[in-house]
Amino acid sequence: MVYREMETDAEMAMFVKCFWMSDSQNDEGIHTVLPDGYFDLIFYRIDNNLNRIFLTGTWTIPVDVPFTKNTSHFGIRFKLIASEYIFRESIERIIDTSTNLPLHYWNVSDETFENLETFSIEMGRIIERFIPDYTEIDRRKFSLMGCLYDNHGDISVAELSERVGWSSRQINRWFNNQFGLPLKTFANILKCHHAYRQIAQGRFIPESAYYDQAHFIKEIKRYTGYTPKELFELKNDRFLQLSTHDNG
Repeated sequence: MVYREMETDAEMAMFVKCFWMSDSQNDEGIHTVLPDGYFDLIFYRIDNNLNRIFLTGTWTIPVDVPFTKNTSHFGIRFKLIASEYIFRESIERIIDTSTNLPLHYWNVSDETFENLETFSIEMGRIIERFIPDYTEIDRRKFSLMGCLYDNHGDISVAELSERVGWSSRQINRWFNNQFGLPLKTFANILKCHHAYRQIAQGRFIPESAYYDQAHFIKEIKRYTGYTPKELFELKNDRFLQLSTHDNG
């Protein structure tokens, strides 16, 4: 299995975390996707032919994904704000699941999947067409999501509310209606995702986002199903998200 990610440019980064691809080559098995605080548009190919396009919701649980020989996935990992401003719809109904899209979605050609670089360029051009004018943007929402991602979820509701001028009730109502989960859950997932890097490097002492060792272990296991040590031991066999953090 080969897995790669490619970061995006500054303007696109408001909406997109990265472009990615996986290629099973001659391998078969299962990899586990861990909650990360994003959602994905994924193009699935069998023997170099497009077989399925689907949109995932936000994962709050680990999900096992089987892969077989000669299959590949090309994906776009979106920040949650993209659901409202790029897709123009709520992803509340697909939390912890996915929905199939027609094979002509975005009218993508076979040449798009030549490699990750080509995919990122072509997808970038398409996404740029959907980016709204600044006059259409609710700056409170962008400020809110920016604070959450920049702080990896380690910021209090009170501080968020003060920074963006939105009450905690308004924030939670928007989160539940638009994304299908409360703010606290999303923040905890971002903390967990941020901890993957240190876990991948074999460091099991919690950083400031967690009260103590017991709290760290409990929260990691809540969202991944494994303790930090178990994740580290299985990182190269099951968890692509950990293997990409191995050297970073």
